[in-house]
Amino acid sequence: MAYPVKMIVIGAGSRGEGYTHYAAQHPDLAQIVAVADPLDFQRNVVGDAHNIPEERRFRTWEDVAKLPKFADAVLICTQDNLHEAPAIAFAKLGYNILLEKPMAPSAESCRRIVAAVKEAGVLFAVCHVLRYTAYTQKVKQLIQSGAIGEIVSIQHLEPVGYWHQAHSFVRGNWRNEAESSFMLLAKSCHDVDWLRYVMDCSCKRVHSFGSLNFFRKEKQPKGASDRCWDCPSCIEKDCPYSAFKIYLRDRLDKGHSQWPVDVLTDKVTRETVLEAIKNGPYGRCAFACDNDVVDNQVINFEFEGNRTCSMTMTAFDQHTGRRTRIFGTRGSIDTDSEIIHLYNFETNTMTDIDTNIKNDGGILSGHGGGDEGLIASFTKAVAENNKDYILSGPDDTLESHLIVFAAERSRRAGTIEEIK
Repeated sequence: MAYPVKMIVIGAGSRGEGYTHYAAQHPDLAQIVAVADPLDFQRNVVGDAHNIPEERRFRTWEDVAKLPKFADAVLICTQDNLHEAPAIAFAKLGYNILLEKPMAPSAESCRRIVAAVKEAGVLFAVCHVLRYTAYTQKVKQLIQSGAIGEIVSIQHLEPVGYWHQAHSFVRGNWRNEAESSFMLLAKSCHDVDWLRYVMDCSCKRVHSFGSLNFFRKEKQPKGASDRCWDCPSCIEKDCPYSAFKIYLRDRLDKGHSQWPVDVLTDKVTRETVLEAIKNGPYGRCAFACDNDVVDNQVINFEFEGNRTCSMTMTAFDQHTGRRTRIFGTRGSIDTDSEIIHLYNFETNTMTDIDTNIKNDGGILSGHGGGDEGLIASFTKAVAENNKDYILSGPDDTLESHLIVFAAERSRRAGTIEEIK
């Protein structure tokens, strides 16, 4: 193959549309030649931005799959429970595939996807964007160089953020397991995959606890309404989960009209956001929704070589970035996903390494630059037919997903689960 790599976007929501920015910025490397989405607005945002003809703007992925192969790759960015069928279909058609995480909401579905892409012999990458950050690659380089000796244990914190939990996992698309997937898979499969990548050895056993502790009807403040629009606490500005606070006072009123505000309405204005708060799902009281995913969870891992790891996922944080401590036999790493504090036991010295990238507010600078790193690596892999550029291929991704499924079984049953 050659540049530019021709791509089809399946699912033009915030993730799918966001990845197309790479083609807009690098038209010599990538080109978006078709889009499929059932919503006219989202489909046409991508279509208009990339001058896609009407006959290549599809409502469903099935419409695309009916045609002979006409591109090099597909970007599958549909909802979690809508990944398996298109992934298998496009693999059989010979398309290289970039699949949004998680792969699928069940281990069986994940295995079927992996089997299909292997049988077809296509390039396959899952959007575990944390692997592709400059920060992660620096951590890997330090560990491989022996800077901290052998890893003995890791502590990892995934601070979802109080407002992000309320937006995505209480009011939003990932609030309900039947409509998407359980919390650890939907949000923190990133983190489990990252830990496996850093440890660089297989996980043997997991043990997990967690619950939906707070965002429940019985925790609703006395006198609160089921919608923020007419709730005394929201009007008086004393509820941290108020839709007025999250979308207006903390963002739109300060000039921020992108995610998560643009999820509420196609065309962001103060009037349209107010209308969405008044009548839409994102204006519901955070204690009066149909959410059932957990808001806190802890997982203990035992890796090969008697290495251990503990991970905490919590909604109750200000969401300032993942924090990790890696304990080695000759030193340690303490980091907030940007600044790496490297301590050397021999010299008793601390070295600070800044891996922060400039965040311009666009999606490609999201996840510490991992979004751009991912799509750039996938594009290069397809153009040069070289899977080595893909850091999150089928086998690695299946293994990290199986760890996630085992952890969730442990949480539900109170068991220690072996990874097979």
